[in-house]
Amino acid sequence: MTSPISSNWFYYTTMASLAQASSAAGQSGNSANPLNGAGSDSSMFMMLLSSMMQGGEIDPSMMAAMNPVASSDNGQMMAQLNNTYKPISVTLPSAQVATPTVPVVSDSSVQPTVPSLKTDLNFKPIQFLKLESNLSGKLSGTSAHFINAGKKYDLDPNFLSAIAIHETGNGSSRAVNEKNNVAGMMGKNGLRSYDSVEESIFDMARNLRQNYLNQGITTVAAVGAKYAPVGAGNDPTGLNNHWVAGVNRQLNKLT
Repeated sequence: MTSPISSNWFYYTTMASLAQASSAAGQSGNSANPLNGAGSDSSMFMMLLSSMMQGGEIDPSMMAAMNPVASSDNGQMMAQLNNTYKPISVTLPSAQVATPTVPVVSDSSVQPTVPSLKTDLNFKPIQFLKLESNLSGKLSGTSAHFINAGKKYDLDPNFLSAIAIHETGNGSSRAVNEKNNVAGMMGKNGLRSYDSVEESIFDMARNLRQNYLNQGITTVAAVGAKYAPVGAGNDPTGLNNHWVAGVNRQLNKLT
């Protein structure tokens, strides 16, 4: 390892080199040399340099005499030596924090299901041809509507079909033939009318999802107690007494 150089030796060597450079510059008359110029300026510059290298304080009068306003090369050099160091301020970009994506809550008519609620009446794949072969009258050719409504509202298509078959006498009732009503859905003026059987099937599925399964009513018997309550005022002939048994019978045929 190289031993450190003595600061005194460095000082005297530097001063000797500057003295030689100043003398040579004075003889050649080279104005580009920073040590060249009036004797007083060179002498003052040497004094300033000596004070700086010895670590002493610089005399203010000496700095005034070396004011960079003068047009001499010495003044230009002192202006450069006297410049205050101004570090560049760099602002680092803040770390990018991933914003969790918040899921959009859809309208109940689009996503009407309760994810944690799993029952025997939830949607499940069915045998399309078997369902179609059990539908007749005004319900013929409507298998796809029962399946699509079941997918949208997470209901078993066979359960929807069983209700429609029971309510309409398998597509033969007056309600389904005159009003396209497949499920006995009631309105302000009695049985509700629909533009198509498909519209009636989807309305039945919506009603069952929102007003039954989403309310914790998850079995055929529980649905029947609310959907077709025994002794209801709008059931003078007592047909509601057979609702649960009739729907279960049709459901068993389809599964």
